[in-house]
Amino acid sequence: MLGIRAGDGDERAVFQQGKGHGEDKRLILQNGWPLRKPLTLPPQESMAMTYDLILTGGTVVNHDGEGARDIGVKNGRIAAIGDLRQASADETIDCRGLHILPGVVDSQVHFREPGLEHKEDLETGSRAAVLGGVTAVFEMPNTNPLTTSEATLADKVRRGSGRMHCDFAFWVGGTRDNARDVGELERLPGAAGIKVFMGSSTGDLLVEDDEGVASILRNTRRRAAFHSEDEFRLRERLGERIEGDPSSHPVWRDEIAALRCTERLVRIARDVRARIHVLHISTAEEILFLEQHKDVATCEATPHHLTLSADDYLRLGTLIQMNPPVRASRHRDGVWHGIAQGIVDVLGSDHAPHTLAEKAKPYPASPSGMTGVQTLVPIMLDHVNAGRLTLQRFVDLSSHGPQRIFGMARKGRIAAGYDADFTVVDMKRRETITNAQAGSKAGWTPYDGKEVTGWPVGTVIRGRRVMWEGEIVTPGQGRAVEFSEALPA
Repeated sequence: MLGIRAGDGDERAVFQQGKGHGEDKRLILQNGWPLRKPLTLPPQESMAMTYDLILTGGTVVNHDGEGARDIGVKNGRIAAIGDLRQASADETIDCRGLHILPGVVDSQVHFREPGLEHKEDLETGSRAAVLGGVTAVFEMPNTNPLTTSEATLADKVRRGSGRMHCDFAFWVGGTRDNARDVGELERLPGAAGIKVFMGSSTGDLLVEDDEGVASILRNTRRRAAFHSEDEFRLRERLGERIEGDPSSHPVWRDEIAALRCTERLVRIARDVRARIHVLHISTAEEILFLEQHKDVATCEATPHHLTLSADDYLRLGTLIQMNPPVRASRHRDGVWHGIAQGIVDVLGSDHAPHTLAEKAKPYPASPSGMTGVQTLVPIMLDHVNAGRLTLQRFVDLSSHGPQRIFGMARKGRIAAGYDADFTVVDMKRRETITNAQAGSKAGWTPYDGKEVTGWPVGTVIRGRRVMWEGEIVTPGQGRAVEFSEALPA
């Protein structure tokens, strides 16, 4: 018979009562299910083991289960999961009353370096990330110079190594000029994959036509990511913009522009037999369409498309001007439908900072983009507490999902042998998000003054406590994420 035995404080132990012998046999939990054997070492060995770090007394959450247990870390990786009260460690983190999640991965950020460092740089952007509980980011290629070659990718990896506070990968921009080379570029160290802008870009990064997109996808082997807005329709509708009125932004960049482009993209991907990932889904129609094409397409949702609506333009103006836009509430509801039905695979913040002076320009001279990497976790935990999704579904979207669709090596789960990346959260803590908390160089958030329930209290990366209670305690630990499809032979 299985049961729960109350322990000291918040600790619980799962036990099995032996038949006819009155004996209790401790069971180790994995993903919420009891196992008859420990994950790693026999009990007598794990009790005597010395770890570099033990997280004790917390509730460990994976995408498919949760339970109260300890985690032992050695050499930057998870070495044991279970009852480690008899073990010793160089450092112990008391996690009683807290939930330990696999490290949150933000697979879409714009950190602006090189070339636009007055808005953000790799150090400040990653500072905001770890302050928000994010352990790894995938950064976008629209910098100056563009990240479209082996040399520009290597430059970003060099800039980030030992300077960024979280782990990282960089998207390589797919263009007409490098279409033949994308199969090699996507396998380089530090490459998250190939990113293509079908709208909302200029110069070499804009690939708006079907043949240009097909020429790139014919040569990719990994899943390529897309900004999906129909550039031809956007050009036709420029007259829909109203000077000084940012609420006209979603009228100009309407749902038809998004859906039409996503339909074209899926058709092209099928024709050339390629895998695609549609970024920042913003319309109810795209969700219903992609439901029929999950064999070829994965997709991402953002916290702002799940939280804000067109009604907020009156209050926040150009601060919430984004591409694709924040839309009418029915589209927000449609994206939530995608979350509930499992159509949405991952979350990304689309952190795209600009200075307040730039955002204060009258629309449409104001640039599109808002901050978001630091608020991804608290905003989504607030949604968890409001009952809009479960904590396990949040983990599925923010940790397991990126591991599953992008093939991150040793990340995305709390399991023996995986990197010891943890986002430690207090699900009961009430905080108010403010501009003063911002780690980003931009110094602002559209959620200034918003009260949330659920808060990141700790960020642990490869066994090092990087952030605790709002303070960076171990800076500059970032290194490139590895991917299974790009590991050396």
